Amino acid sequence: MLVVNARLPLFPLSSVLFPGLVLPLNVFEERYRALFRALLELPEEEPRRFGVVAIRDGHEVAPAGEEDGAAAGFGPDPAASLFTVGCTAEAATIGEREGGGFKVVATGTTRFRLVSVDTSGPYLVGEVEEVPEENGSGSGALAAGVARAFRTYQKRLAGARESSIAGVQELPDDPTVLSYLVAAAAVVDTPAKQRLLEAADTASRLEQELRILRREAAVIDKLGTLPAVDLTRQAPSLN
Repeated sequence: MLVVNARLPLFPLSSVLFPGLVLPLNVFEERYRALFRALLELPEEEPRRFGVVAIRDGHEVAPAGEEDGAAAGFGPDPAASLFTVGCTAEAATIGEREGGGFKVVATGTTRFRLVSVDTSGPYLVGEVEEVPEENGSGSGALAAGVARAFRTYQKRLAGARESSIAGVQELPDDPTVLSYLVAAAAVVDTPAKQRLLEAADTASRLEQELRILRREAAVIDKLGTLPAVDLTRQAPSLN
């Protein structure tokens, strides 16, 4: 559990991490190697946590060939280059690769808000405060509607990809868990995903998702093709 105004090493990405979702990383850039070396130096019983924050459009200046998705520099004001709400990730495994990189598997845990960013060390460190998750009004009924809409959306996506859905995926009953799974699985751009992460409560997130799923399913139905955003990524895994 995060405490108010905790300090977390930051790992900026061009995508959004949601609580409960698995994040695999291939880390090559030196500043982020330093981050994971520092996490490995923690006592065995201490959780290896870091903060994932999405990079605002137009601010990423990563060098050509970088494979971990993190930005190499952010100009004079790093905080302005990052969205202010992110997700704490807890590393389950940190494996060192030949050549000095790391293969990391982490899971999103809780949302946080950036209070400030410290640039004095080898990698960014954020002062953060936890953003609690509230259910909101009518989240149970909304979850049932989102689950139905998501099924339809999956079928439209499978049809556009000329593929089949492998079995019937069991969707979680918990409205909050469902809301994060759908947010991660929806084929929408980073700002749209960020709005879902920042939703005031679960009910608000589900309301947004219902609109998105119905709209995108209708677009695919009409055009017979996928939305032109991030079409090659794999579906997220729920921990």
